[in-house]
Amino acid sequence: MRTNVLTFLVFILGLSLNSCANKSENNSTKIKDDSDIKIEKPQTKQEKQTMVLIKTDYGDMKVVLYNETPQHRDNFIKLAKEGFFDGTLFHRVIDGFMIQGGDPDSKTAKKGQQLGQGGPSYTIPAEFNNSLIHKKGALAAARMADQVNPQKASSGSQFYISQGKVYSNEELNNLENRMGVRFNDIQRKAYTTEGGVPFLDYQYTVFGQVIEGLDVIDKIAKVKKDRADRPLEDIKMSVSIIEE
Repeated sequence: MRTNVLTFLVFILGLSLNSCANKSENNSTKIKDDSDIKIEKPQTKQEKQTMVLIKTDYGDMKVVLYNETPQHRDNFIKLAKEGFFDGTLFHRVIDGFMIQGGDPDSKTAKKGQQLGQGGPSYTIPAEFNNSLIHKKGALAAARMADQVNPQKASSGSQFYISQGKVYSNEELNNLENRMGVRFNDIQRKAYTTEGGVPFLDYQYTVFGQVIEGLDVIDKIAKVKKDRADRPLEDIKMSVSIIEE
């Protein structure tokens, strides 16, 4: 069992925690329409948001955790306070797609060891929200593949940070046709300006956003890696709560 992938448009390795069975755009689960997605009121200025610092040798990333995904937020806070992530690796990186970490087995992994199986002994129910999408810097939860996880429950610890690319409206139109969906105004604005990974929306729970250090994602994504997309030189992280 190791991290797996979604594919749309091109053949890409992805974010599942299952065996290495790739999906094509023809049999990938479609993005749900708005009637299936939880819609919450925007946060008011009075609502406090938890800020997290992810430190690496390539720089630091400041991340805000969303109150709209309370179960994912609270779990990430709990693990960070316990030091769960400290010393773990960004064990899977794909330039133009995402960087992934949170596997506790990576703390003691030998060079070349395949990772992506580890985590606590629980999952978290999906918390999809039509305003929380995979724009660049989105913090989202990895999960098991649909075949064994039809409810799309999230891994208890493994997460990824979106990189993706900037799309033109024409490219989004083509993607809509291939996927049989329609992107909303929030998605179109984000993906044509900031960029990201639109074909992952409502398939994996987005529960935070990098607000400082987007360049760190690019630096990590470009490192040399092996055939399993593990960086040849370990990229360790530490995660701490800086504002709660």
